[in-house]
Amino acid sequence: MNRLADETSPYLLQHAENPVDWLPWGEEALARAREQDKPILLSIGYAACHWCHVMAHESFEDEETAALMNERYVCVKVDREERPDVDGIYMDAVVAMTGHGGWPLTVFLTPEGEPFLGGTYFPPEPRHGLPAFRQVLVSVSDLYRERRDDVARRAQVLVEALEQAASSAPSAEPLTESLLVDAVRRLEELHDPEWGGFGRAPKFPPASALELLLRRGESEIAVRTLDAMAAGGMYDVVGGGFHRYSVDDRWLVPHFEKMLYDNALLVPPYLHGWLVTGEERYRDVAERTVEYALRDLRLPDGGFASSQDADTGGVEGLTYTWGPGEGAPEELFEPFEDGRFVLRGELDEETRTQLLEIRSRRAQPGLDDKAIASWNGLMLAALAEAGRRLDRADWLEEGRALGEFLLGPLSSEGRLHRSRRAGRSSGAGFLDDYANVAHGLYELHVATGELRWLEESRRLALLAVELFGDDEHGGFFLAPAEGEQLVARKKELIDHPVPSGNSMLAYVLLRLGRIYGDDELERWAVSVLRLAGPSLGRAPTELAWALNALDLYLSTPREIAIAGPPSSEVARAALEPFDPNSVVAFGPAAGVPLLEGKGLVDGKPAVYVCERFACQKPATEPADLRSLA
Repeated sequence: MNRLADETSPYLLQHAENPVDWLPWGEEALARAREQDKPILLSIGYAACHWCHVMAHESFEDEETAALMNERYVCVKVDREERPDVDGIYMDAVVAMTGHGGWPLTVFLTPEGEPFLGGTYFPPEPRHGLPAFRQVLVSVSDLYRERRDDVARRAQVLVEALEQAASSAPSAEPLTESLLVDAVRRLEELHDPEWGGFGRAPKFPPASALELLLRRGESEIAVRTLDAMAAGGMYDVVGGGFHRYSVDDRWLVPHFEKMLYDNALLVPPYLHGWLVTGEERYRDVAERTVEYALRDLRLPDGGFASSQDADTGGVEGLTYTWGPGEGAPEELFEPFEDGRFVLRGELDEETRTQLLEIRSRRAQPGLDDKAIASWNGLMLAALAEAGRRLDRADWLEEGRALGEFLLGPLSSEGRLHRSRRAGRSSGAGFLDDYANVAHGLYELHVATGELRWLEESRRLALLAVELFGDDEHGGFFLAPAEGEQLVARKKELIDHPVPSGNSMLAYVLLRLGRIYGDDELERWAVSVLRLAGPSLGRAPTELAWALNALDLYLSTPREIAIAGPPSSEVARAALEPFDPNSVVAFGPAAGVPLLEGKGLVDGKPAVYVCERFACQKPATEPADLRSLA
């Protein structure tokens, strides 16, 4: 056992019995490197990462390779999901050095934590233009010992570049409708007219870009992608839910890991596709995706697990693929590898249930059972909206339980932790934790009408501004100033694929600002959009959630104040349409400016439709709402 045996992360625990003398990230590792005058070998991955497993089997479990690592380096393992700040800084460094990144991430640092060389996966023997890992270990160690000045100069250049990236000035260009028009036009250019999606293989589900297209009324491109993704392969037609991405351009052969965040993010665009088109197939996909998450990712102690592995027993996709004679309709077979097949096509409910039962008796992929606040916040938003729109009171109860978990075990003294596993919480929350949990709590308020969730959403959003806000340049840092100081502070704007913390917090602040009449919240949100600046129109797949926030910002403020329960006929009628740029609050309640003075009318539930707090006559019957549209 090495020092990872005391960690909570399933990914780190996977490496606890390696012959490598792994240390977790922290001051102890840096101090050891300084004392022994050795470079740090930093390896970053996550539990569901297929190539992380490959490199572990080939190199980290090999006695000879491990001895070389231990002799020449202080070796540090990081779970990217627990420490997005560490991963983000050193991923940026590797991309700057090599032009590309990915996991496993392999970075060589000075004892001060400054990067000077790096890459991703290295094989045990030279192949495909990559040097053998042992060759890399020897050459980098020799470089550090024999050319220290070169190493120091290289590290200084990289650190300066990282610092500059986080301190870029906001754009002075106006935020106008033309940015949204340009973004949609660019998505049309990138769109694959045959198979949907944007660009070529590999294809990742573009949930945030689909949201943008649907809210902009560009449903044709959106539904083509929704249909193509749900045809089978990347979408699990047996058990519901989506695998992480497809290796081809047809959404057919998946990389089989299933991530909580993908499934949480894909529920809303399928719900909204159903609302826009009336096509029940989109509702069905949303429903089965929620059912998948509740069945396979729900944790007994609260919250949802992070992911399911791509591999079962070391074989990728073994649980999910089929062979002749195993019960699956062979007319739906599409070839995978080693005589196995994925299923594409429609299954009737009886067949689907039978196949799920057969599959449940197989060995199952590993589960990363840590609950990450950020991803659970996204799942809360999905559960709340799906429960509300599909009239599933049981899902709303699950949402309430998740809200309690996030504000209870995943918090202490009013602040969020990053993750929790086996009764232990790990580290302080990051920007995306606060942003996504605040987003989920707002959606839970809309779904239940319970004021507590709105108040907690606002509290966490205001705390995020305090902890992460950059008063000089605008926007928000990933980690708080009071936390551990890395070689640079990172300010993330790009969605990959989870909405960046900056974009999601901007979106949340705009909604809360309209409910509470708080211009300061809007000012902070606009500071994010100005940092993204002209790139908004040019890079819509990378900045999709920022574009959703921009669409909200540029829309005419429309507030819906509802007095009475969400189960009332007039409330249900008010919230039935897909109306993404309206904000909603339930009362009556003191302390919420939108709700002030808005109560029941003659004892009946009432809906007040307002524009910049100027409200029309309240509606008490669904028919009354038509004149207020």
